[in-house]
Amino acid sequence: MRNAFAGLLSLIATATGCAHAEGLDANASAGKRLAVAADCVACHTAPGGKAFAGGYPLSSPMGVIYSTNITPSKTVGIGNYSRDEFARAVRDGVAADGTHLYPAMPYTSYAKMTDSDISALYDYFMHEVQPVEAATHKTELAFPFNVRASMIGWNALFHSSTRFTPDPAKSAEVNRGDYLVNALAHCDTCHTPRNLLMAADNSKPLAGGALGSWYAPNITADKVSGIGAWSSDEIVAYLRTGHVEGKAQAAGPMAEAVENSLQYLGNDDLKAIAAYLKQTTPIKTDEGKARHEYGQASTDELTLRGGKPEDNPGWHIYSGTCANCHQANGQGNKEYPSLFHNTATSRSDNLIATIVYGVHRTVDGVAIDMPAFGPDALFTDRLTDQQIADVSNYVLTRFGNATQTVTAADVAQTREGGPKAPLAKMAALTIPAIIVLCVLIGLIVFRSVSRRQRKGA
Repeated sequence: MRNAFAGLLSLIATATGCAHAEGLDANASAGKRLAVAADCVACHTAPGGKAFAGGYPLSSPMGVIYSTNITPSKTVGIGNYSRDEFARAVRDGVAADGTHLYPAMPYTSYAKMTDSDISALYDYFMHEVQPVEAATHKTELAFPFNVRASMIGWNALFHSSTRFTPDPAKSAEVNRGDYLVNALAHCDTCHTPRNLLMAADNSKPLAGGALGSWYAPNITADKVSGIGAWSSDEIVAYLRTGHVEGKAQAAGPMAEAVENSLQYLGNDDLKAIAAYLKQTTPIKTDEGKARHEYGQASTDELTLRGGKPEDNPGWHIYSGTCANCHQANGQGNKEYPSLFHNTATSRSDNLIATIVYGVHRTVDGVAIDMPAFGPDALFTDRLTDQQIADVSNYVLTRFGNATQTVTAADVAQTREGGPKAPLAKMAALTIPAIIVLCVLIGLIVFRSVSRRQRKGA
C-alpha cells in the first residue's frame, strides 16, 4: 500500500479541476502543480515583482525577513543548486552554502514531502521558471536573531526530518488531506499555535495561532471552537473561493493562500483537505460559541439617525463609511457580506486588521476588494486609530462578539505588526543582560586579582 500511496502523493494537485485556472492548464507539469499547491509564489514574489524573484517582506516577531530569489539564476538565485542541495534547503532549511534559513520558510512542514515530489519541484524550478538576475534585500535582524547558527540548536529541538507516512487505518482520501494540510500546503504552519521559542506546539495541532496583525483560527473538528459545524462542501467552497455565505470570508494571509494556491487545486484535493479536517481531534479553545453564530441585524438606523456624533461615534462612522456596502442593518447584499454570522466579527484582532488593511483576493479572475481604512490607507477615507476602535466596538456590539472591546492602542499595535511574541520581548533584554554579566565577571576578576596582590604583598 505504501508504494501505491507514494505514487498517489506525487500526483497531488493534478486533478482535472485545475485546468480552469489561469496559468495552470491541463498540460501543466507535476512540478508546477506542486509549486502552486505549496504556494511558493506568495512568499517569493515581491509586490509588483517578477515571479519567484524574492524580496517579499515577511513580518515576524523577530523583525522583517526578506524572501530569497528562487529562480534558476546562477548569480543570485538557485541555478547552481544540485538536486540534493535543493532538497536540503526545502526540507531542512539549509542553503547550498550552509547558511541556515529562518523557519519563516516552512521547511518544518516541507520536511514531510516525498522524494518524488521534491524531485518534481526541482525540475520545475530549474527548467520551467525564468531566471531573474535581481538581488533581493538582505535580511538584517537584531541580535541575537541575526546569529543564524543559532538555528542549529533550534532545529535540534524542534525540527524533524521524518517523511510523511500514510496511516493504514485511514482512507486514502484522509491521508491525502493529511499530506496537503501538514506538508505540501503547510496549513499547520499558520494554524498551529507557537511555543515560547516560536516552534509549533504540536500538542494542539491546528488549534489556532497568531500571525502578526492577523489570527489564524482553530480549524480542528471541534464544533464550537473549530470548523466541526461546517459541512465538507462549505469547507471546499471556502478553500476555493474564500467565501461561505453566513460563515466566513478570507482576508489577509488566508486570502493570499486562496488567490495564489487553493483556488487552483482540483476538487479531489480540496475534498481530501475537508475530509482530513473533519476527522481531526477536536480541540476546545476559548470560544463561547461557534464563530459564525454571533450577531443579528440592527435597527440603529431608525433610532440613532439625527443624534450627535459624540453620543455614538462608532455608529456614525459605520453609517457614513460602512453602511453603503454592508447595509445599515449589517446584513450586506449579493456583493458584500453580512457582518453578523461572520467569523470576521467574532474576534477583535481580525476585525481590526480587516479595517486597517482591507480585503483583497482575486478568484476566477474576479477581484474581491474592501478598501483599507487605516491611517496609512492611500485611496480611501482614512480613519484614526480611535475612529477604528470606535467603529470596531460598534460592529462587535451589534453584529459580533460583544464580549470583546477595542482600544486605540489595540489598533496601533495591529498597524505595528501585532502583539510582540514573548521571545522577542526576552531578546530585548539580551544585550543589557550581557552587559550586566560582563560587569559581574569583571568585578569577580578584579576582586580575585586584588586578593592575590594583597596576599603577595
